[in-house]
Amino acid sequence: MTQGVLCRTAFISDIHLGTRGCQAELLLDFIRELECDTLYLIGDIIDGWRLKGGWYWPQAHNDVVQKILRLGRKGVKVIYVPGNHDDRVREFCGVHFGGVVVARDAIHTTADGQRFLVTHGDEFDGIVQHAKWLAFLGDWAYRALIRVNTSFNSVRRLFGLGYWSLSAFLKVKVKNALQFIEDFEVAVADEARRRGADGVICGHIHKAEMRDIGGILYVNDGDWVESCTAVIENMDGSLEIIHWADRIKQRAPLQRMAQSPDVQPVAA
Repeated sequence: MTQGVLCRTAFISDIHLGTRGCQAELLLDFIRELECDTLYLIGDIIDGWRLKGGWYWPQAHNDVVQKILRLGRKGVKVIYVPGNHDDRVREFCGVHFGGVVVARDAIHTTADGQRFLVTHGDEFDGIVQHAKWLAFLGDWAYRALIRVNTSFNSVRRLFGLGYWSLSAFLKVKVKNALQFIEDFEVAVADEARRRGADGVICGHIHKAEMRDIGGILYVNDGDWVESCTAVIENMDGSLEIIHWADRIKQRAPLQRMAQSPDVQPVAA
């Protein structure tokens, strides 16, 4: 049993292809169900930082790239806005690659006429901009945390328990992390206001969110390392955060019921 995603526009970011934390299989499942006119890839699609230290590229990661390119060949408008982990791609802004166009940022107009600045967001992260060595250190610590979290969740699955994000828990509990997130959100909202937009759609901090900040709609599409989230624009122009891992969980019991020989069809 499938649960398709029919929308006008989809926004995904922070896939981090080339890392062991990338949830490529879940993303492939999402893309298979996706039907849209425009797809925005909002940075950190390929993790160039990690690939510099050693090559890791399983088949599922290659399949993600092929699926996205296939969408472009089928007529979907694919716009790639690079981030800090794939910043080398910024050298190709304005260039088309197999149906994918690279842009520094973009202004997206929804079906109901709202204008949104689309940007990865690293330019509003003071650590990335002014202390890159600290950003690299933080990236290493984050990947170590993901490895611990992966092992922890393997044990949880043995007991029939669902996925739990240690990183997300720490972001909520640690005061400095909360302040960093708030400062980031305000900074990108201010940039959207400065550019005359009604809102901003970004990534970077791996925390899916949608809220009003001083009259600007701040939207973050999350990531495909932990939360496995995307943002979609529905046909009426409204925006929605999709939690794909949760959808998979809801789908599984229905699939088991459909496959069970004890479940008999209801007579018409």
